[in-house]
Amino acid sequence: MAYYVYLIKTIKPFKHKTYVGYTNNLTKRLNNHNLGKGAKSTRGYKWVLIYKRYFKDKIKAMSYEYKLKNDRNKRHKILNK
Repeated sequence: MAYYVYLIKTIKPFKHKTYVGYTNNLTKRLNNHNLGKGAKSTRGYKWVLIYKRYFKDKIKAMSYEYKLKNDRNKRHKILNK
């Protein structure tokens, strides 16, 4: 099964926010975030996908998600590309 680690950011006029997560269905997950059914911290905002990375293994995806969530410098580099 395929897994994705993704980075989304808020769409203006909302304040600048980012969120990192992992999923096996990227389209459905992004729709859930935008419908207010995603993670609690993403509710009330509209989101756009800015980065995704494919993994064949769930454990590797979860490990990369953890690293990306805890490495603000890496997230800022992705945002500034």
